Amino acid sequence: MEIQKLSEANPWWTTKEVSSWLKGKPREEYNLLLKSTGIKEVTIITGVRRSGKSTLMYQMVDKLLKEGVAPEQILFVNLEDIKLKENTLDEIYQTYREEINPDKKAYIFLDEIHRKEKWEAWIRRRYDLYTDCKFIISGSCSYLLKKEYSTLLTGRNLTFEVFPLSFKEFLAFKNIQINYKNLKKNLLLEKHKNLIIKSFSEYHEQGGFPDIFFKEKEFKTKVLSQYFDDILYKDIIDRYNLNSRKTRDLAIYLITNFTSTISLRNLRNTLGLSYESIKDYISAYKEAFLFFTIDHFSYSMKEQKTNPSKIYCIDNGLRNAVSFKFSKDQGKLAENLAFIKLKRKNKDIYYYKNPEQEEIDFVIKNKDQSLTIINVSYTDSINNRETKVLLEFKQKFKKTKELIILTKNTEKKEKGIKFIPLWKYLLKK
Repeated sequence: MEIQKLSEANPWWTTKEVSSWLKGKPREEYNLLLKSTGIKEVTIITGVRRSGKSTLMYQMVDKLLKEGVAPEQILFVNLEDIKLKENTLDEIYQTYREEINPDKKAYIFLDEIHRKEKWEAWIRRRYDLYTDCKFIISGSCSYLLKKEYSTLLTGRNLTFEVFPLSFKEFLAFKNIQINYKNLKKNLLLEKHKNLIIKSFSEYHEQGGFPDIFFKEKEFKTKVLSQYFDDILYKDIIDRYNLNSRKTRDLAIYLITNFTSTISLRNLRNTLGLSYESIKDYISAYKEAFLFFTIDHFSYSMKEQKTNPSKIYCIDNGLRNAVSFKFSKDQGKLAENLAFIKLKRKNKDIYYYKNPEQEEIDFVIKNKDQSLTIINVSYTDSINNRETKVLLEFKQKFKKTKELIILTKNTEKKEKGIKFIPLWKYLLKK
């Protein structure tokens, strides 16, 4: 193959630096990812499309250059580049070695690695041959994590999941600094607090996809709609050879009804799909990080699996851009933000519904087997039912140690329940 196919994606071979528009803004939450260039294990970066994986890879390139690594030692390959469609990983690697870097250590970045078949065997072979290479690979599907490399790369990798911006990152992008000591002690200046709350209102509606932050307001919805289509077609329909209309119809239905339980019967009647087809489609959505599901909490596996799951969306802005909305859905958007916060922290999350059909939004099973329960009210008028269901749950499940209601602005502790403003909870470390 011609080296020109690679040189366009590696401008630092000529300029000796990474341009500012490629490396974007820093994201402190992924500092450990940036440092992983220093270990032999394969660095795997995964997460929803457009969440910032490629930008983080460019930041890793920038860090290497600043540490004194020669530009020709760094190879970046976007495997979605149509020019590379016919080239194998071997051809790409050999061309780079022959033309650019024949004998020095190489840092090889392979973006959207799952576009090449049997990539995992190729990576393992290079890794096990002790070639002087550090591999950093990315992919927009959890399939990359669970199946494709599960046997071939076990013990040879370090994995990082990238999400759209957290609220803390959103504030950092707006150059709003947080004094966490003052935040914890409720000592924020009124002017500063109001600025944070105003920013939260934006984040609550537009979500956290990094590039959307920089778009003019009139373009945000249109671009988010395009993201949705790209996820559906590139990461789901093309990958699994699914029916495009049914894939989109079901996705729109689910994103409109996010934070709700999924009734397979209703889905079958509404969309004319079989139970098995619905399960397959939902599995594909989850593997593309578009949706997440949680199960009903119970110590009985049978009871847990016989209850329906609840569904959540990766990003509020994405949801608002494509769903059929009949109201602002402030409460649902708030609940979705709380879920994504918990998901980012890799919590073991469930929901609970008692025999009276009163619901607890989140039951978190902690590592010590204790339970934390959370209801998202997103109001400052908390009715007795909100507190009653939490207290009854604690009475029934003795391992419950923390009870939380997430509010709009109310903060207090009453009857053993912590009332915390959602914006403040999202900033909790």
